[in-house]
Amino acid sequence: MSARVKFILAAALATSALVGAALAQPANNAANASAPATNATAPANNAATPPANNAEAAPAANAAAPANNASAPANAAAPAPAAAASSSTPPPALEPKEINWSFDGPFGHYDRASLQRGYQVYKEVCSACHSLKRIAFRNLSDPGGPGFTEAEVKALAAGVKVPAEPNDQGRTYDDSGVRLTRAGIPADYFPSPFENEKAARAMNNGALPPDLSVIVKAREGGPNYVYSILTGFGQPVPGTMHMQPNMNYNPYFAGNQIAMPPPLKDNIVTYTDGTKATVDQMARDVVTFLSWAAEPKMEERKQLGFGVMIYLIVFAGLLYLAYDRIWHSKHDVDTPTE
Repeated sequence: MSARVKFILAAALATSALVGAALAQPANNAANASAPATNATAPANNAATPPANNAEAAPAANAAAPANNASAPANAAAPAPAAAASSSTPPPALEPKEINWSFDGPFGHYDRASLQRGYQVYKEVCSACHSLKRIAFRNLSDPGGPGFTEAEVKALAAGVKVPAEPNDQGRTYDDSGVRLTRAGIPADYFPSPFENEKAARAMNNGALPPDLSVIVKAREGGPNYVYSILTGFGQPVPGTMHMQPNMNYNPYFAGNQIAMPPPLKDNIVTYTDGTKATVDQMARDVVTFLSWAAEPKMEERKQLGFGVMIYLIVFAGLLYLAYDRIWHSKHDVDTPTE
């Protein structure tokens, strides 16, 4: 193999490696780099589940099922025959549905209208139980985001009550024990619906609703998985499957039983742009919004990666021309014969 061919192969390999690194998707969005490891590295199915039931909580006030069945009859604990035990074993979760998302691929981008509708679904449905701690109101007007204007962001923030700072007496609660609040400002982060984890579990029968900031990144299957969970309710329960009290059947969830009741139903929200609010449409919109929340700099990253790829191609061409002009005659010399 001639030195020229070896050089071209080496340059091609180096270029492909650098392009792959430039376009590789980060595990977590840059804006949320300080997110705790327990949130960003949550396993695909077991994060933020109630003890003993392994079920996610719902975005509704009465969303979750009891965490355990301590009140079950004593004879329920008796071992069942092997045949009965095997027949009651839940089938494995179905593979997530494959959806064409506008943000897929190296040239993907977020649909601005879908982002705004998704924010509305989160605000009116999901925020009743789920937090979005890594996103501030000001991010809603950032480039690559939902595209709200600064005036709209101020209005959206002002419509939300956030915990107030200590007053002149250093108190954060009034005389009746109620938390002091104030109107939000763009610099505020989205408030949690509950004061702490214990309060969240108490309001959801032991289930802990997970934070949704990086839920799309924290679940295997990403946006397809979240979409499948949201639209996977309402299917008939297999006759051989024993449902736990207050649990809901969803074949896309591990174990097929989830504490979250169906969060979406047709026309549960009224879109401001007149779009028909079907379950499918709302699920697509809120998953798009949560995908942006998990990686708000995606479009910037892809644009940078495309520029890097162009640069590397041009650079490889210049290297070849330099080699051809300077080193070609020095390497491709016939070996003298004796």
